[in-house]
Amino acid sequence: MSGARPEEGFWSGREVTVTGGAGFLGRPTVGMLEELGASVRVVRSADHDLRDADASRAALRGAETVIHLAARVGGIGYNRRNPAPLAHDNVVMGANVFEACRELGVQKLVAACSVCAYPNHARVPFREAEIWDGFPEPSNAPYGVAKRLLLVLSDSYRRQYGLDSNAPVIANLYGPGDNFDLEDSHVIAALVRKYVEAAERGEERVVLWGTGEPTREFLHVDDAARALLLACERCDSSEPINIGTGTETRIRDLAEIISRLAGFEGETVWDASRPDGQPRRYLDVSRARERIGFKARVPLEEGLRQTVESFRATVA
Repeated sequence: MSGARPEEGFWSGREVTVTGGAGFLGRPTVGMLEELGASVRVVRSADHDLRDADASRAALRGAETVIHLAARVGGIGYNRRNPAPLAHDNVVMGANVFEACRELGVQKLVAACSVCAYPNHARVPFREAEIWDGFPEPSNAPYGVAKRLLLVLSDSYRRQYGLDSNAPVIANLYGPGDNFDLEDSHVIAALVRKYVEAAERGEERVVLWGTGEPTREFLHVDDAARALLLACERCDSSEPINIGTGTETRIRDLAEIISRLAGFEGETVWDASRPDGQPRRYLDVSRARERIGFKARVPLEEGLRQTVESFRATVA
């Protein structure tokens, strides 16, 4: 089973607004929509500050469908330095987008939730019914709780106003065009940069944060974009739906693959004084298969190869 494809007949001529459409997930989402014949408007923070209610209404006016991807987001280092903006900005943007969609009569709203919303010690694989059974991992909590609010908003606005919306819970993303800044990137982008640069400089070792023992689930950004479109087409409920691969990967094993793809021949050293983050994280993705026909397509090693090539192209 290769997973369902978005339907051109649904999207052709449809007025779609994508907040954060110039971002990492936004770019492939917009590209897919345009290939399917949608009329796409990209909302950028430079033009519309979604923390402002009036700006949100202006940004979304005229849309039949809204895909809300705009977010303040970063890796562990960024999260530790910016807990208040992560909480405030994501909460306010989400609330403004839902209210603007209600006021403007938007037909469908899909707002991207995050795996960071799950409790720190949730049983693995993470199941949608247990997303409220505890507090998120502390370094992720400001962002994760703000993303949880999208689930509450979706349910509340559906019951109160009949706004058709959902907030798919998306696994850790990676792929070409990611943010490769070492201070603020997520794990794959940071590892790609470290190993590629170390290989090019002929360095003897690479030092990585933590123990390497935690696990994560990694979803290629193109798969995530396809899932968002399928959610728009097929999901008529505000219940959470996990979007991922359903495969658990140890960080230490991930580092070995990236090291090999980058051509690094030295030693990897783990700095256990640095935080690991959540111990284990991967999703039960059966609901996504059943309800919207989604199944991830891009194998991890192939996606990592694309990501390595993407970073090399930026420094060539």
